[in-house]
Amino acid sequence: MQPFAPAPALTRMPQSPAPSLESQDAQLLQRIAQQDKRALEALYSAYHRRLSRFLLRLAPRHDFAEEVINDTFWVVWCKAADFRGASRVSTWILGIAYRHALHALRQERRVGAPAVAEQEDAAGIAEPEDDGDTQDWIAHGLSLLPDEQRLTLELAYFLGYSCEEIATITECPVGTVKARMFHAREKLRLTLPSLGGNSSVIRS
Repeated sequence: MQPFAPAPALTRMPQSPAPSLESQDAQLLQRIAQQDKRALEALYSAYHRRLSRFLLRLAPRHDFAEEVINDTFWVVWCKAADFRGASRVSTWILGIAYRHALHALRQERRVGAPAVAEQEDAAGIAEPEDDGDTQDWIAHGLSLLPDEQRLTLELAYFLGYSCEEIATITECPVGTVKARMFHAREKLRLTLPSLGGNSSVIRS
């Protein structure tokens, strides 16, 4: 009678790592380049909320945000095959949205549409008492900046992009991005106290 032999230890098969969000986006973009409408819908769903939050900070109107988002994804649909991976997919999409938002803001000014700051009730701007008031107060101060400076601060402070990524999004040198941030902070430092608050909220 042969001695009892223990069963061989079970070894866990190595699992391939889950694809990153960036690789998922890249795969969707490849499918969009092949005219896959479901891939476009998936990418639209993945980015709609992020783009909407960014655009609503620029102009608090849903019609403005939706128009820019639709224009952005029309470009994505038409130009997906041109994406070469020189940047992240998210950076590429934000760049398209940035350019369309900037164009839309300038177009509104040319036709005489009221600026965002003029649409707000100036009498309602008071010294902030809580976080919500502070955010409204900062948003009002940002609305008074030139478009390029305001968009640069939005990308840096509220979306967390680096100067290098913002340079890619805005298609300008890194030095220009840094200059816009410097001048924007200086203007806010001088402007925010007159609106009833503390300019130290915007830090360099």
